[in-house]
Amino acid sequence: MTSGDTAAADIDPIELARALIRCPSVTPENAGALEVLQRTLEPLGFTCHRLRFEGGDSPSVDNLYAVTGGDGPNFCFAGHTDVVPTGDPAHWTTDPFGAELVDGMLCGRGAADMKGAVACFAAAAGRFLKERGPGFGGRISLLITGDEEGPAVNGTRRVLEWLRERGERLDACLVGEPTNPTRLGEMVKIGRRGSLTARLTVQGIQGHTAYPHLADNPIHHLVRMLHAITSEPLDEGSAHFQPSTLQISTVDVGNPATNVIPAEARAVFNVRFNDRHSGADVERWLRARLDAAGGRYDLDLSISGEAFLTPPGTLSDLVGDAVEKVLGRRPEFSTTGGTSDARFIKDFCPVAEFGLAGQTMHKIDERVPVADLVALTEIYAAVLDSYFPMGDSGAATDRC
Repeated sequence: MTSGDTAAADIDPIELARALIRCPSVTPENAGALEVLQRTLEPLGFTCHRLRFEGGDSPSVDNLYAVTGGDGPNFCFAGHTDVVPTGDPAHWTTDPFGAELVDGMLCGRGAADMKGAVACFAAAAGRFLKERGPGFGGRISLLITGDEEGPAVNGTRRVLEWLRERGERLDACLVGEPTNPTRLGEMVKIGRRGSLTARLTVQGIQGHTAYPHLADNPIHHLVRMLHAITSEPLDEGSAHFQPSTLQISTVDVGNPATNVIPAEARAVFNVRFNDRHSGADVERWLRARLDAAGGRYDLDLSISGEAFLTPPGTLSDLVGDAVEKVLGRRPEFSTTGGTSDARFIKDFCPVAEFGLAGQTMHKIDERVPVADLVALTEIYAAVLDSYFPMGDSGAATDRC
């Protein structure tokens, strides 16, 4: 069946979102979610590539790359069908995987983050293809992973490697993360801060608290070191980013005795850094201050993503115009919040993020208004209409 066959082109985003939520796809389990999406996309003319990657000391992960269309630019929607654990189901008002409709809300794990947005884009693509047929002057694709909420080793980055090996090009990408703080239409993400996690271990000499001259207390050194890296900010922010932040997440000694100076003390902290720094810059900044504080230490660093920015322009305006057309309000272009798989996609093509409101994501009783699913579908459809203008199939090539 081709994308010109319209009999199966009408997709109800609410019912598709419910079907996805009913799949308990807690990272890295697929639990049938990608099968639901594939069965929806194939009748629209999408060629679906199921991609299972493994290795890298990480769980095996199922992914999906679906594409339809012909020659011309490739507009990609990226997202994930994996979700975080529910916590104790007894604390939920409804079954976390029941996808119940209550007082105009769709309830369930993944409703906001981000099975709802995946369903909306599939519905928008179906509507677009029904109206325009297969000769719309380009390609529409979906890159859907089951590894966004986890280590992100065998998910989006591996799919991108697979695309590069095949010579498959993405010209623009919209990631459907829940970007809006409180209500739909508030915020489009045009970049993300980098994230560095550090594990600091300070060595001392164990001894008796009554004879400190015979020991070397690592806790004292650790306190000085933590003060050295928290007493002054890394920066004051940049044109599109808030100031970088450093937050200590845990301090551990593991010493049950009150009269023993321990041999080691440990701390873990996370740095969210803006586009004034690279991960290597932050490491140098940290080591210089730790060295100046004094003491013997080991510092183990992991960088999950560098800061990046898609400058305000064609792609962000495309999304902003669609939001304004449907909702009558102009979204803010922002780089706040955590990280997402956009950190991998930004090396492939221009990328922006827009989805549902994130107030309940990862929480007990995650939910989204049904009306927002309808509106988001209209917004995504408007994005596709603008990216592939009628009667000008080549114009979209330089849009982003």
